[in-house]
Amino acid sequence: MTVTADRRDLILLEAGEGRRYEMGGMTAVFKADEVETGCGYSVSEWLLAPGFEGGGAHSHTANDEIFYVVEGKPDILIDRIWQTVLPGTFVRIPGGVDHDFRNRSRAPAKLLNLFIPGGFEREMPAIVSWFQTQAGP
Repeated sequence: MTVTADRRDLILLEAGEGRRYEMGGMTAVFKADEVETGCGYSVSEWLLAPGFEGGGAHSHTANDEIFYVVEGKPDILIDRIWQTVLPGTFVRIPGGVDHDFRNRSRAPAKLLNLFIPGGFEREMPAIVSWFQTQAGP
C-alpha cells in the first residue's frame, strides 16, 4: 500500500508484500524502486532456499549494491573471494565489482538489498527468464 501524507510518499508494506520475482531457489521481493523513489534507490528482500548455489558472478556498472544479512548464513562472493556471513553483516559492493550470493546451509537465508541509484528492477523480468531457462524442461 502506498499513501500520500504531507506531500511525501509513504510506503507501508506488510511482511511478504511487494513486487515478487520467483527464480527457483531464490525469491526477490521489491519493496520500493524507481517508481516510488524517483530512481534514487531500490529496496528489496532476497530469500535464498537451503542449498541455493547462486546465479553466477556478475557486476552492475550503473549501481552500487548493499546487502544486510537478516537471517541465515549465506555466502557472498566479492571479486574472487567467497565469505560466509552472519545476520547483522553489512556489505557494500561498488559498481563494477564482481559478486554473487548463495546459501549452502540447511536453513533459509534472507538479505535486505539496496541498489543505488534505483532502476535495477527493470532487469528482473529478464533475470527471471534466465533462471527459468537454466532449470531446463
